Amino acid sequence: MFRILMLCLIMTLPFSSLAEVIHKERSLYRNILVEKSGDLLCLKFNEKTRKSTQSCMYESKPKKLVFNYTKMTFASLLFINDPQNVLIIGLGGGSLSNTIHELYPSAHIENVEIDPAVIKVARDYFNFIETDNVTSKVQDGRIFIKRAALKKQKYDWIILDAFNGDYIPEHLLTKEFFAEVKSVLADGGIVAANTFSSSKLYQHESATYFDVFGDFVNVVTDENSNRIILAGFETMPSQKQLIERVNKLANKLIPYDVDLQLLSEHLFYTKGNQDWPADTKVLTDQYSPANLLNYQ
Repeated sequence: MFRILMLCLIMTLPFSSLAEVIHKERSLYRNILVEKSGDLLCLKFNEKTRKSTQSCMYESKPKKLVFNYTKMTFASLLFINDPQNVLIIGLGGGSLSNTIHELYPSAHIENVEIDPAVIKVARDYFNFIETDNVTSKVQDGRIFIKRAALKKQKYDWIILDAFNGDYIPEHLLTKEFFAEVKSVLADGGIVAANTFSSSKLYQHESATYFDVFGDFVNVVTDENSNRIILAGFETMPSQKQLIERVNKLANKLIPYDVDLQLLSEHLFYTKGNQDWPADTKVLTDQYSPANLLNYQ
């Protein structure tokens, strides 16, 4: 089962096996590589068994998003208007942060990344933008959110995109963590989480999100095994609201290769359509993904 989880993370990219390694280092957490193949620049984590691609950028078209899951994250904009306080857990190359900053220049964006080497690579190779409004902090995402809750901070868009090379870190997948995330979500805000539709943890993750947030939306396309979970919203947008938001934003998203109309057609609401058994075990700090793998 662990091998299946590992395979879920392999991204399908137009990437040559003859890619040139232009940067390599061992950080506190992993081996980090930056590889170049033609116009494509990619950040990879080199694990014992394989390389996992974390972020990529077209050098000639840096705005154009490479990964489908990154594009799918912008389905969030069908649920919120003009986000001004954004929290991103997991930086990668910084493409999500850069795109949001360009779309909403006045928004405050906080990027939280546990590995300082990843932040440096994002700055040096992937045009990661930092301003007075766009910041990066070296910290574990869960610790950051705990402290934000103590300070009564609120965010209207929270993006969970942290991966350790194998999967989402187990302490960022539990009922207790999601409750902490919910505590810093502003009224009318939304949580967008990058995960996988092909993972054997699918049912457990779904049950855990539902336990904390209630009904949520899966964004799934036919092109890959990623899914974006959209949770924490108060009401599902009407068809009229979806059309209005697509019309308002569609042209702005063209430079990033995001088709908001297509995304609006791939919103799968769980209300009345739960695709996991009612007795599915919720993930907790005591019953984590690692425990689950051992259990099964």
